[in-house]
Amino acid sequence: MLAKSFNITKHEVWNAYLAVKANKGSAGIDKQTIADFDVNLKNNLYKIWNRMSSGSYFPPPVRRVEIPKSNGKVRPLGIPTISDRIAQMVVKNRLEPTVEPFFHRDSYGYRPGKSALDAIAQARQRCWRNNWVLDMDIKGFFDALDHKLVIKAVSRFTQCRWILLYIERWLKADVIMLNGDCVQRERGTPQGGVISPLIANIYLHLTFDNWMQRWFPCIEFERYADDIVVHCRSQQQLLFIEQKIRARFTQCKLELCEEKTKIVYCKDSNRKGDFPVQSFDFLGYTFRPRSARDRQGKFFVSFSPAVSRKALKSMRLKIKEHPIIKSCFSLTIEDLANAINPMIQGWINYYGRFRKSSLSAIYDYINGKLLKWVMRKCKRLKRRKTRAGNWLRALYANKPWLFAHWRVWRWVAE
Repeated sequence: MLAKSFNITKHEVWNAYLAVKANKGSAGIDKQTIADFDVNLKNNLYKIWNRMSSGSYFPPPVRRVEIPKSNGKVRPLGIPTISDRIAQMVVKNRLEPTVEPFFHRDSYGYRPGKSALDAIAQARQRCWRNNWVLDMDIKGFFDALDHKLVIKAVSRFTQCRWILLYIERWLKADVIMLNGDCVQRERGTPQGGVISPLIANIYLHLTFDNWMQRWFPCIEFERYADDIVVHCRSQQQLLFIEQKIRARFTQCKLELCEEKTKIVYCKDSNRKGDFPVQSFDFLGYTFRPRSARDRQGKFFVSFSPAVSRKALKSMRLKIKEHPIIKSCFSLTIEDLANAINPMIQGWINYYGRFRKSSLSAIYDYINGKLLKWVMRKCKRLKRRKTRAGNWLRALYANKPWLFAHWRVWRWVAE
């Protein structure tokens, strides 16, 4: 048997397949699902291993999809095929342990053992200590990455030929647009690819994290992918840091999004003066002055996070558009609970970490939708809101654990 060009084991491909299967995800341009891939699993995995280890693996184009954003715009994603996701996972699993020890402690996005909630908790503490925040967002980050600079950045951490080879090929892979056109990509990495978050972290580690630590070690920040919050003691200090960061990003062929980048005054009871901008959004939370109580029960103003209006709007839309709530009236109320509880529990786990009382609005909205669902399902309750409310209240009294939000929030139907 001829020796392969690259030392990639079949075990690595198998582990990559298991990770991709666990993550699920939609099909790429070949319309092949995980279930389709599994029909000829052994042969499909062998092809990936054989081509990657021989250097003959070339990624197919990625499928372009657009995800609506809360501001009316869309977020472009590039969906690779199942086989390509497995190949990317092979590289990710080999490269990530090498680069992870070098990453900054305040880089939280797409890293093992770190989460968005960790970043929010740290930002809250630092907003209490520092008067000013620079809330930054990089304009079209994933689409703006310079390919030569990306390869140069990855080369700082590894000289493995096949890792560099395949990352370069993935960067240059074509994109199949919504209208079917095939577009060659000269910049960027597809947001939606398995390897893209790791590439983004490597690039921003050298562009921002490591640069800040070297030149401004006393300035604290949190970064989650391309969302960055920088803390400063004074407005003068912040304006100076902002100027330096903009120059650094220009040097690395990146640009701050003017619409989303702003200077924020972290107003609280102890901070005098005023400033027109006193709030910012970070990872689904809004940081702003809020009424709070101290240990003695006295009220004061604290600059703290709670679920954002955009997040609440998104949750309401998901409840409203859920297929079972919209039309499946032949199912039981227990079936409905089983269908929507994982979604609700996920919101509780994430948005209930800080100022959980702010979720009461979405709980009330869900209860309102449950009331309408019951009225449409039961003929005897049709157009009888009071009677339907009594029925739902009785259900809540007998089964307070049925819906996830009932377990954490006391509700009384009207």
